[in-house]
Amino acid sequence: MNGSAIWAMAMLVIRELYRRKDFYVVFILTAVITLGAGAMNFFNEGNIVRYLKEICLTLIWLSSIAIAVMTAARQIPAEIEQKTVLPLLAKPVTRSDVVIGKFLGCWLACGAALLTFYIFFAIAVGSRDDSFLLAGWLQAIMLHWFMLGVLVSMTLLGSLVFAAVSSNATIVLLATAFILGILRHLNSVALTQAEPVQSLFYAVYFCFPHLEFYDVRDIIVHSWPPIAWGVILLAFLYAAFYSGLFLVGACQLFKRKPIG
Repeated sequence: MNGSAIWAMAMLVIRELYRRKDFYVVFILTAVITLGAGAMNFFNEGNIVRYLKEICLTLIWLSSIAIAVMTAARQIPAEIEQKTVLPLLAKPVTRSDVVIGKFLGCWLACGAALLTFYIFFAIAVGSRDDSFLLAGWLQAIMLHWFMLGVLVSMTLLGSLVFAAVSSNATIVLLATAFILGILRHLNSVALTQAEPVQSLFYAVYFCFPHLEFYDVRDIIVHSWPPIAWGVILLAFLYAAFYSGLFLVGACQLFKRKPIG
């Protein structure tokens, strides 16, 4: 594994994200609504501020998911379509190096974008909140970033399975919506079903990565106490397992993919 090549590719991905307009569009949308939330706090309307904080955090989540999926979905297909992957692989760089470099770059780029969103959000809203808890905010950002790592690796795998960038992005976004909106309730639904439907529901429930584990926006919205750091470590290991699983699959598919 060529560490310098992986790092170089990661830096290229980061520079690419900040040259594109989509990041700035979602940032401006987030900024406008967040400024509204900050302004409301001048009137000491606590309930309204909490409600608007929840809206802002939801927008940050949607924006970060869109950035992660769209950034990762176009990485390998763009290299193949533009033929830039051929001279890249002519150097002492393996296909696995390319996949890992793309993952690292996308994940770091998403982390930088995420940090930008949360810093702006904290300045506009958190600094005016008497119950601001730094530890809770740090944990929410970390867990959010871990979740994006799983999403990026899943999208990279999808880019080697589906023919078009648009179809890959659509399928991954639909899968993400299913996981965040439906999967969390599937085990409860399974209890009401007869066999073999019950076993099928449980199989789906335990096979998919549970991205909803990383949604701790209520810590910020309601100023709840921080989570135990041991739980944060377990969440990281869980995300690392699924990210590694998707990356291994992507590396194997990329090795078998004809290029040229």
